Amino acid sequence: MKIAILSPIAWRTPPAKYGPWEQVASNIAEGLVEKNIDVTLFATGNSITKGKLKYISENAYCENPDMDPKVWECLHISNLMEQADQFDLIHNHFDFLPLTYSGLIKTPMVTTIHGFSSPKILEVYKKYNASNFYVSISNSDRSPALGYTATVYNGIDTNQFTFQPESKDYLLFFGRIHPEKGVSESIEIAKHSGRKLIISGLIQHQEYFDIKVKPFINDDDIVYVGNSGPEERDKLLGEAYALLHPISFKEPFGLSVAESMLCGTPVIAFNLGSMPELIHHGKTGFLVNTIDEAVEAIGNIRSIERRNCREWAFSKFSKEKMADGYIEVYCNVLNLGR
Repeated sequence: MKIAILSPIAWRTPPAKYGPWEQVASNIAEGLVEKNIDVTLFATGNSITKGKLKYISENAYCENPDMDPKVWECLHISNLMEQADQFDLIHNHFDFLPLTYSGLIKTPMVTTIHGFSSPKILEVYKKYNASNFYVSISNSDRSPALGYTATVYNGIDTNQFTFQPESKDYLLFFGRIHPEKGVSESIEIAKHSGRKLIISGLIQHQEYFDIKVKPFINDDDIVYVGNSGPEERDKLLGEAYALLHPISFKEPFGLSVAESMLCGTPVIAFNLGSMPELIHHGKTGFLVNTIDEAVEAIGNIRSIERRNCREWAFSKFSKEKMADGYIEVYCNVLNLGR
């Protein structure tokens, strides 16, 4: 079975810091290689993989302001499509645009839908629904207008996350600095609970950061440490008293939630989107609906066994489990028995 993995090129695969779709594409590619699947990763030229690597763009366009994203995305996608007959199956992580090539090639395409950036893109998904194979990353993130082949939860490289049986006293926000991710709410929760908050993430909405976040940063009880890489991420997540995830949108998955639990750190999240699928309420964290409920949950964190968080995340969100899930999808698409 020869599989082509199409990763985005906004960031390197895997990303040095931020880049969730690139991270998942990398974890799938490496998980498949470990299971002796013939994998070719289509990504940036500076990407890292144990499989084969093919590329047009040496660097990611988010790391090079001279690159026009649309131009390089077109070149990148067409590079794979022009070689499609060399593969048994294409696994698309590039959203809806590659679907528009699917009627021009014979190679079947599995598309992991990492969420819907806008309801408008559904028109493309609906057009190619009958001839393609869609995988959702959570049961909550399914459109009733589409048919799905499977749900496969995102898997993470468990070797990159260290279990910490004891925590420090700080709360952590880890994710994009954007209104829908709840940074401002995290600050309010920390203030009401009387605990220090560390904020780590890519500033994706500068005005929001300048108005709602920056005025509270004092390097004392509210600390911003920038956009953290893998080593800093492991330490921050592992030593946190709890991860705060007070989102205001129906999040399709939430890698930091799974990563936090893998380190043994409980998560307090607003009960939206995929959160009930990721968090075992009362066992690996708490699902809440308000800031007051989040503050109350902080007072109950000691009732959570950190080892339960690790075991839960390991059993549901490892890259090995994800690879098995996708191999089953591939076999079903190709009508192969296992």
